Amino acid sequence: MADATRLRAILELVEESLDEPDIDGAELASRAYLSRYHFDRLVHAALGEPPGAFRRRLLLERAAYRLATAADKVIEIALEAGYASPDAFARAFARAYGAPPSEFRRERRLDYRLAAGNKIHFHPPGGLRLPAEDRSSTMDVLTGMYEHHIRLTGEILDRLDRLDDAALDRRIELSVEHIDADSSLRRLADRLIRQLEMWATAIEGGTQIPAGATTVAALRERLTAAEPRFRAAVVAPVQDGRAQETFIDATCMPPQAFSLGGVLAHVLTFSAVRRTLAVGALASAGVTDLGAGDPMSYVGGAGQDASTITRNFE
Repeated sequence: MADATRLRAILELVEESLDEPDIDGAELASRAYLSRYHFDRLVHAALGEPPGAFRRRLLLERAAYRLATAADKVIEIALEAGYASPDAFARAFARAYGAPPSEFRRERRLDYRLAAGNKIHFHPPGGLRLPAEDRSSTMDVLTGMYEHHIRLTGEILDRLDRLDDAALDRRIELSVEHIDADSSLRRLADRLIRQLEMWATAIEGGTQIPAGATTVAALRERLTAAEPRFRAAVVAPVQDGRAQETFIDATCMPPQAFSLGGVLAHVLTFSAVRRTLAVGALASAGVTDLGAGDPMSYVGGAGQDASTITRNFE
């Protein structure tokens, strides 16, 4: 197992152990299937903190959060943080926060995070907050959404092969009149690709947008041809910091001026509607392996499709 993968597994192990304050380093190492020496060396090298100190800090951060937000007795919070007595907890807490627990609670302080070079902190109600592994910008998120759009569009086309023409052309009752009236799976797929063709043609200086064939094979060929054109015309310049660069679209009557950033935002917004309708129509036809087409895990994160998660609402 690579060290990065193993470290993430160790962080998950530490997170799961926060409700076991009496657990020791030897037990954590055992659960990680490592020797105590290797476990301590790996964690210290990666986090800049010995595993015991790392875990004590997280437990103190959790205790501080609970002092500020809950009515639990101090002795209960102390025991949950792994301290056998309120006095020991008070001394450790005061060293870390510069104030005893009673004062921290009275002031309702919410700055429960302690200084840490690794920037890993307790995250309420019972997890960890991890820093980004790499620096990212708004453009990184935006272009990540574009990558998801292209991938999901291709996956939608792949699944059209499983349906007959009647299913492909069946009207989608949830179509939106002022976006795509009388939608069908075939028409949605055509529009998803046509957006790329349309904007690539406009930015390249064209004045007419040829109609494309709409068999499943032809749709796939059109996507293969249009995507690199759109990437070169729009995505690459936006990534290069040229989102506000404008051009004249001569395919409009009369010609209009647009920005590259505006085009990318437009394509992602309207494509999201079409992709969602297409995924729903596929599910209605019995093709359910795309889930809801959620970009969450593609852009970042390890959770499941967020649209399928049950949440606690009052």
